[in-house]
Amino acid sequence: MGEAVYFPPMETERLNLVNVSRKHTNFILKHFSDSKVCEFLYDEEDLENYDQAHTLVEWFANPEEKGYNRWVMESKEMGGIPVGTCGFHMWDRQNRMAEIGYDLYPDFWGKGLMKEALVACINSGFQNMGLNRIHAYVAIENQRSSDLLKRLGFTCEGIFRDKHYYQGSYYDHYTYSLLRREW
Repeated sequence: MGEAVYFPPMETERLNLVNVSRKHTNFILKHFSDSKVCEFLYDEEDLENYDQAHTLVEWFANPEEKGYNRWVMESKEMGGIPVGTCGFHMWDRQNRMAEIGYDLYPDFWGKGLMKEALVACINSGFQNMGLNRIHAYVAIENQRSSDLLKRLGFTCEGIFRDKHYYQGSYYDHYTYSLLRREW
C-alpha cells in the first residue's frame, strides 16, 4: 500500500489545483508583488524580485514531506493560467487542526473562484489530512475574506489582537474556525 497523500492535485468545475512548482515562479513573483493581492497579508513583505519568488516556491516544495502546502489555482477557462493560491500550514497533527490560507488575483475577484477552490481544499483537509478543525485568520479590514468564510460555514471566534507586526505596526485579525461536524 502506498503512502498517504495529504495534498493531492484536485479539480473543480473551473479550476485545477496543483501544488506550487518551479514552473510557477514567475506567477508567484507577479502575484505576491501585487499591492492588492498583498493588501491584507501582514505576515510577509511583498516580493520584489525573482530570487525571492524562487525561495518561496522552494519553501512550498515537497509538501508531503513538510506537512504544509500551497496549491496554485489554474483556470481551465483561460488555458490553465494561474489566478491564485490556497493551502494549509501550521498543521497540528496531534490535535487534528490546520490553518488555511488563500489569495486571489484581483482580476478574478467576485466570480466565485475562491469559494470553489476552498470547498475542494476543505474537503481535502477533512478527508486526506484527517482534520477535525480548520482555522483561518483574517485582517479586520478584509471584509471580502470574512464574508467568504461565513458563507462557507466558518464561525468567527473573536479577535486575535496584535497578531502580526508588519512595517512598524501591529494588526488585529479575526479568528475563524470550521469543525468537521459542521461541514
